[in-house]
Amino acid sequence: MNGIPRIKKVVPAEASVLLVSFENGIDKIYDCQPLFSLPVFSLLRVPAFFRAVKVAAGGYGVYWNDEIDLREYELWSKGISTAKPAHPRESA
Repeated sequence: MNGIPRIKKVVPAEASVLLVSFENGIDKIYDCQPLFSLPVFSLLRVPAFFRAVKVAAGGYGVYWNDEIDLREYELWSKGISTAKPAHPRESA
């Protein structure tokens, strides 16, 4: 997919939420909750398994094992951009 930045980092932020950092400096929040009802993603409901997420080689997605992954396009297009305050005190 042209124009979709590669993934630099992924952090499991909550029970079903990923914080995804892209190479262009934009961070997005992606909620995996809607996927939990699909059989292929059922293991993501296990907290320890969900937290084991990793960035795929080349930054083209994230994965948990050989059968469960998400492409960068999905995370980019359906993720919600985060707003970072310029100074920590501005977030009060």
